[in-house]
Amino acid sequence: MTTALRFDPIRLPEHCQELRREVRAFLADEISAGTFDPLRSGSAEAEGAKAFSRRVGQRGWIGMTWPKRYGGQERSFLERYVVTEEMCVANAPVRPFFVADRQSGPTLIRYASEQIKQSILPRIIRGEASFCIGMSEPGSGSDLFAAKCKATKTDGGWLINGTKIWTSNANVSDYMIGLFRTSAPTKENRRHGLTSFLVDMKTPGITCNVIRQMSGQHEFNEVVFQNAFVPEGNLLGEIDGAWKQATSELAYERSGPERFLETYAVLTQLVRSLGTDPDIRAAEGLGRLVAQLHTLRRMSVSVAGMLEAGREPVVEAAIVKDMGTIWEQRLPHKVRDLVAFVDPETSNHATLDECLAFNLKIAPKLTIQGGTTEVLRGIIARGLGLR
Repeated sequence: MTTALRFDPIRLPEHCQELRREVRAFLADEISAGTFDPLRSGSAEAEGAKAFSRRVGQRGWIGMTWPKRYGGQERSFLERYVVTEEMCVANAPVRPFFVADRQSGPTLIRYASEQIKQSILPRIIRGEASFCIGMSEPGSGSDLFAAKCKATKTDGGWLINGTKIWTSNANVSDYMIGLFRTSAPTKENRRHGLTSFLVDMKTPGITCNVIRQMSGQHEFNEVVFQNAFVPEGNLLGEIDGAWKQATSELAYERSGPERFLETYAVLTQLVRSLGTDPDIRAAEGLGRLVAQLHTLRRMSVSVAGMLEAGREPVVEAAIVKDMGTIWEQRLPHKVRDLVAFVDPETSNHATLDECLAFNLKIAPKLTIQGGTTEVLRGIIARGLGLR
């Protein structure tokens, strides 16, 4: 089926700009207090990150769009977009709550039992419950149809056996929403046989193995399940038919500003180092980067508007993620080229060098997390009727 692509131009209303000023003031106070270093990505393991999450929750900035009966505020996706954008630009330590806020909470609202909603959603909103996503597996990567990690029916629930990989922050998460194989795929439908479950990460039989990055960060994990028991009530949605809900969930994951702002700090430091009167070649290179960033942002805001309207912009989200992660992956390399035009005597030069070195190390992961470039382009091609 061919999808008609739409990126409607959307301008953020004034109340969103008022919210932006409020978030900026909050983040400035946090930085002044030494809560986090805006030049480095915060670790989800740090106690300071968990305390930061609770303060964000107190501000009402987690679960903003969720129903009031669960503690949400029923605010707009555009308002949530502003909060996310400011957190990303400031490089705030949002990892303990971000996945739960972005996609796990909405998945629970749609598919979980009322008991689970009443128990877990208010804790997410307070910044007290963290989530990871169990999708990718060894040997299959972003091809979720190839999932082999099994959930086998047993008395009172299911036993899970197998492995998930590249699972961000699994080692410090309270819960996982995982996609597991409950029956074999059919010749007619490779999507058949996948079921989604809510998994308590403290369950016996779950082991998290570290996958360290070049930057020294511990963010990715290999998660091994050995007869890990999941209660019947933790089933999310339909048995053997979870592909549609997983696809819907990925629309939330792939379209936000976090998909092109992870290395944004190097651009900020470059602007500061070049000063108010840069070399014309540096100005041209900087102008190209800013124009590209503006285009990505307009596309991303448009997807937020679609989510606000109740649509599921799967293909548009995949395009934003594909273009955005390639851009943010290349950004440190582009900035490194432009550093040649920076006066080495500038007071900001050492900070720029340090920031650049760190972001060059984290760049390789960006086109893996949230779906590889190759798989995303397959989704886009299918949506355009090209395959």
